[in-house]
Amino acid sequence: MSVLHESFNALAGRLADFDCIIDTRSPAEYAEDHLPGALNLPVLSDTERAEVGTLYRQRSPFEARKVGAALVARNIARHIETDLMGHPKDWRPLVYCWRGGERSASMAHILARIGWRTTQLAGGYKGYRRAVIEAVDALAPRLQYRVLCGPTGSGKSHLLRALAAEGAQVLDLEALALHRGSVLGTWPDARRQPSQRAFESALWLALANLRPGEPVYVEAESRKIGDLRVPISLAEALRSGVCVEVELEFAERVRLLLEDYAHLIAAPDELRTRLGYLTERHGRSVVAAWVDLVDAARWESLVSALLCMHYDPAYRRSLGQHFPAAGGAPRIAVARADEEGFRRAARALRASWSSSHRPEGVLG
Repeated sequence: MSVLHESFNALAGRLADFDCIIDTRSPAEYAEDHLPGALNLPVLSDTERAEVGTLYRQRSPFEARKVGAALVARNIARHIETDLMGHPKDWRPLVYCWRGGERSASMAHILARIGWRTTQLAGGYKGYRRAVIEAVDALAPRLQYRVLCGPTGSGKSHLLRALAAEGAQVLDLEALALHRGSVLGTWPDARRQPSQRAFESALWLALANLRPGEPVYVEAESRKIGDLRVPISLAEALRSGVCVEVELEFAERVRLLLEDYAHLIAAPDELRTRLGYLTERHGRSVVAAWVDLVDAARWESLVSALLCMHYDPAYRRSLGQHFPAAGGAPRIAVARADEEGFRRAARALRASWSSSHRPEGVLG
């Protein structure tokens, strides 16, 4: 049996037709990013790939191909004996490597000779990556964004989740980036942020599943979320969106932040370290005073001080730089920072836009 060769653009709408997507690249390549749902069955490990590459450069391509072929054959045999042996005759795999070269060709050839209807991704991951970048740039400007603005602790992320629960379309950039976008914004479960490529792959999937004719609610973000960059096409589209200011009383903001950042309160050494990153902006004496509050476990005082001295001024600067039209934006008032308070605000926001296409005055 022969191997079919198709590009990602030709297959993008048919990925679900395959029973399995096999990434034959090394584990490190796979970890950085991969096709959605792909299974990593490397034909060369990270160490083997480095060894073959060194042999290719230092001795000869021919010697490298001999050693590489032996390694690839053994690894493919192991995958067939373990991961693939139980599949039926009508099983349909899609196989790819970095650019549709020897690694995926070797795997695809053997799978096809067994009798499985095998497709090799022409252009490999490199072609997929190019298609993702093009798709994000094409999809981002087509959507109708409703941009939630508001200072730190006003509950924008909570309101996004409430909007999603109410059936609204939501693009949660911080959830995709695994970061809350500030020096203290690490994710609660301590997961590392994805790579830039993996973030853009997740962003492509999210954008592709949004309907252009309906509003998309999104939180106002700068170009960077932690270590990740928001693609220029999306950043510019968000700046053209319709803004709404989320309002929450100061005391409620403090209470909400104490809940959201409980993981840092439980790790005071990590909190002290992160506060130290603010020394250049605020000076040693100010940061030392904040650290004293940590030492004394005066959490409400610490959060209040950080809001007044750091986060609120930073928000005003960022808003003027990235969303200048937000100054006259309508407001949505959240009565209380709990599930019911955000659900009520979400309903009011959706109802206002449904009836008038734009909220007016203060809602909630």
